[in-house]
Amino acid sequence: MVDEIIAAGGEAVANGDDVADWDGAGRLVATALENFGGLDAVVNNAGILQMVPFIEESPENWDSTMRVHLRGHFCVARRATDYWLEQYRAGQSLGARIVNISSGAGLHGAAGQAPYAAAKAGIAALTITQAAELGQYGITANAIAPTARTRMTTEFWPEATAKPNSGFDPMDPATVAPAVVWLGSGLSGEVNGCVFEVGGGMIALEEGWHMGPMIDRQRKWEPEEVGPAIATLLARRRPPTPVWNT
Repeated sequence: MVDEIIAAGGEAVANGDDVADWDGAGRLVATALENFGGLDAVVNNAGILQMVPFIEESPENWDSTMRVHLRGHFCVARRATDYWLEQYRAGQSLGARIVNISSGAGLHGAAGQAPYAAAKAGIAALTITQAAELGQYGITANAIAPTARTRMTTEFWPEATAKPNSGFDPMDPATVAPAVVWLGSGLSGEVNGCVFEVGGGMIALEEGWHMGPMIDRQRKWEPEEVGPAIATLLARRRPPTPVWNT
């Protein structure tokens, strides 16, 4: 990838550290500072996936998935934030960007991907929390849930992600890249705490969890009252988005 960027006229360096290792994440940030003299944006894109039914899920796979996705997102962004806050406290005006990579699996659920879906949901929640805390310093945080052909998706869904023989290729990762670039740029300063689904020709703003139908009795509920109340709420709700792979 570095060679491709340089061949296209850009500048790039590689860092092989473990993003989920605290010291490794620090070295990753240091690599950017040493080679480019600063750090404007962090794109957290590391991830792994194994397709396993929940009844067969192992603690080892659960832990490794959480480590790469959630801890990896935390360590790199936290190390970058240390650098940015040093600048802020020195009186510099910040326009820093965090772009996290979630997934529709985390936003809607995905059968056979319990740890992956849970981690990606956690990334969405992490994003809006980072945005709420860091915006005051000039650091924004947004997330993208991409749909694209990658080494991971082609392994499990080769037909669905295959490149067409001609015409528009909706699974081309290049269809996602412009949104990542824009969110990482100075143009996105007014956008903070948002999660977008991006793929093909689509950009969709996720509305996230919100209070739906409600019944408030202003008193303690009796157990026999709960069932009828929930039936009423379910009848009033908007149709849920189907869980992936179901």
